[in-house]
Amino acid sequence: MLIGEYLHNIDSKKRLAVPAKLRKEIGEKAILTRGLNNCLVLYPMAQWARVSGKLEQLSTGQADARSFLRLQFSGAVEVELDQLGRILVPDYLKEYAGLAQRVTIVGVQNRLEIWDMERWENYKKEVEKNADMIAEKLGELGLY
Repeated sequence: MLIGEYLHNIDSKKRLAVPAKLRKEIGEKAILTRGLNNCLVLYPMAQWARVSGKLEQLSTGQADARSFLRLQFSGAVEVELDQLGRILVPDYLKEYAGLAQRVTIVGVQNRLEIWDMERWENYKKEVEKNADMIAEKLGELGLY
């Protein structure tokens, strides 16, 4: 399971180290794509196959579905971890997520999210303020 929060730097060559604890679960190759809330998502290959299989079920007759599919698949790139466990973050994804030098890598069960450090801190503070209300809503759905 991918969990935890890790601070890392993107180097001048746009390389980002995947946390050592998580490299085995990510594997040698992974898929990097746009995430929600202007973060990036790094999927292990097997998880990407499951996600893309679910996305395949969306009806392309619906404009929202087409838009989401385009966003996800056009932004996706296969990345390979180098000998030091780094991936290359393409310019268009770096720009999409507003990544500066300092980034936060967040383990979210079956994927890693890559956030600009400052953006993550702001997002986290907002969610923490509303955690009780969120848990209550999830409780109403029988999920928490």
